[in-house]
Amino acid sequence: MLYRSILLIDDDREDAELFMEAVDQLNKNILLRWESSPQTALEELRGSDKLPELIFLDFNMPRINGLELLVSLKNDARLKDIPVVMISTPSADFMKSKIGQHNILAYISKPNSFGELLSQLDSLLQPKPF
Repeated sequence: MLYRSILLIDDDREDAELFMEAVDQLNKNILLRWESSPQTALEELRGSDKLPELIFLDFNMPRINGLELLVSLKNDARLKDIPVVMISTPSADFMKSKIGQHNILAYISKPNSFGELLSQLDSLLQPKPF
C-alpha cells in the first residue's frame, strides 16, 4: 500500500526532525504530521474526521508510553485499523517481548545514521504489489 498521510508520535524533537527530513528527502508526496504528546495525539485522532493512513509510534515516551497508546488505538473502533509502526531504541527481540500479541505493521529500531533511517523508511513506504 502507498501511504500518503502519516502521523509521527514521538516526544523527542531531534528524532522527529530527522524523521521528517528523511520522509521529505524520499520525495514520495507524503503528508507527514508530527505530534510530540501521546495524549494530544490520541485526543486529536478521536476527534478527527481525516485519519492518517499510517502511524509511526515511539515506544519510550513519558506519562503514556507507546505500548499504552497502541492499546488505546487498537481498542478504539475508529482507530484500530490504522497500521502502526513502532519505533524505539531497544532491539527487535526485546520489543517483541514487550509488544507481544498487539498487532503492529512493523517494528524498527531507531537507526544510528541518517542513511540507515532513509533506507528503513524507503523500504516501509514502498508500494506493495497486490
